[in-house]
Amino acid sequence: MSSVGLCCLFFISVSLHYWVPAGCYANGKVTEACGNMEPHHGVPGQTIPSPYLLTTNSTTFSPGDHVQVILSGTSHFEGFLLQAKGTASQGSAFTVGTFTLTDPKRTQLLTCNKQQDSAVSHTSDARQKEVVVVWNAPQDSPNEVQFFVTVVAHYSVLWVKLPGPVIYHHGVTPYPPQSTVTSPPVQMTTSPSLFRPVSITTFGWTMMPMILSLEHAVISEPECEISINMFRLTNQHHLTPLSGLSAVSWRLTDGLIQCTFSRPVKLANPGRYDLDQEYFLFIANGHAQYGKIWKHSRQPLISTHRKRITSPPEILTGSRAPTIMKLHGALMLLAWMLTGSVGTFIASFYKPDWPNQTLLGQKVWFQVHRGLMILTVTLTIVAFGLPFFYRKGWSKHAGVHPYLGCGVLALSLIQPIIAAFRPLPDSDRRYIFNWAHWGVGSVTEIMAVAAMFLGMHQSSLLLPQPWAMHVLIGYVTWLALFRFLLLVHKHHIKKCTKTLNR
Repeated sequence: MSSVGLCCLFFISVSLHYWVPAGCYANGKVTEACGNMEPHHGVPGQTIPSPYLLTTNSTTFSPGDHVQVILSGTSHFEGFLLQAKGTASQGSAFTVGTFTLTDPKRTQLLTCNKQQDSAVSHTSDARQKEVVVVWNAPQDSPNEVQFFVTVVAHYSVLWVKLPGPVIYHHGVTPYPPQSTVTSPPVQMTTSPSLFRPVSITTFGWTMMPMILSLEHAVISEPECEISINMFRLTNQHHLTPLSGLSAVSWRLTDGLIQCTFSRPVKLANPGRYDLDQEYFLFIANGHAQYGKIWKHSRQPLISTHRKRITSPPEILTGSRAPTIMKLHGALMLLAWMLTGSVGTFIASFYKPDWPNQTLLGQKVWFQVHRGLMILTVTLTIVAFGLPFFYRKGWSKHAGVHPYLGCGVLALSLIQPIIAAFRPLPDSDRRYIFNWAHWGVGSVTEIMAVAAMFLGMHQSSLLLPQPWAMHVLIGYVTWLALFRFLLLVHKHHIKKCTKTLNR
């Protein structure tokens, strides 16, 4: 492979890794997000408390008044979207009023819901800690107006539609009382161990972990409602609600929601499992926002061995990456970071070596190259089948990675077919084979490296970040540089040979 091809390999691989299907609006032109205020970043909003506050210099207003609105934080942010809306208690959430800028270099006005200057956003991804704007109350303003803000700390770290202060028309009695600062989401604190010990109660009842549904849990408000439900996972995308929980209670202590509940060890209902049997325990956690429960974005945490719920409590260990998926990643890395690369090196730079020696009737470089590439194809075939065996089909949430894997497998199988029909070395059509063999091999290697970059973040194969990514980038960089040096050396040898032959 030439140095140009290697540079393209590295550039395309890194570019594909950082590519996402949605656009990045570093210039703040985010009018597409006016409705739900969700950036198209392909990641869910954070559920931990926001480090940002939205405040106003007044709690009341009259038509034509100018209210100062300040977005500030204890850490920097790269983007934001600020709007004023009618409150939900009035039966709508329409955009209200306009804004005036105090810093046109860092902020800009947007047209949302066909209303000019009804929203404010950033002008670039420059980091900042405070934004000050002025909200202008319209003549037909409602009795209550609430400010909302979406804040992007980094592309993949963002808080969506944080509710800010509510201000009231002069003469309107605030009900219920509202906070004048942004209400942070609920902070769910986790224990460093996999499971907390579970207490066993009498009369055949036991405490056990279940799927929790947290609704309307806003700890900064005077009221907090939490519901605890039990479900059966009938397939990968459907939960069937079940009954049978009792003694349900919860409490809020130091920002941690603690829930307790019970269910009988044995249930008469068909299909309901008994708690005195041994099971592998799965824990999947996601975030809930505005009463909606979102799907977990990480592979469930699975206990390393079966556990009997009614047995004495113990601390369990577990893993998020199944062994079969770890094996898939290991085999693919072995195939395309070792055997495939070495085989390509041999064919590209070691043909002149051992000119008078043969191995099993063929030149040494050819036998080594062919053996390594056959091993590469074999490892690829085995590794390719493992995710399908684990998933029992196609993975719908793996993004571009499986498509690249299919391409790598297809091209890997085409290469030996091309080699089997290669013309003789002195044939006039030999150059066609040489270019086809080199081109297919180069494209296969590029796709394989891109698939490795995208596979690093798959939920079923969690590798330590960012070190794993740094190691892979370092390896590709070293590979490109080493091939470039060998290419320079090869041209230098050819030049010296021509000089000696003159």
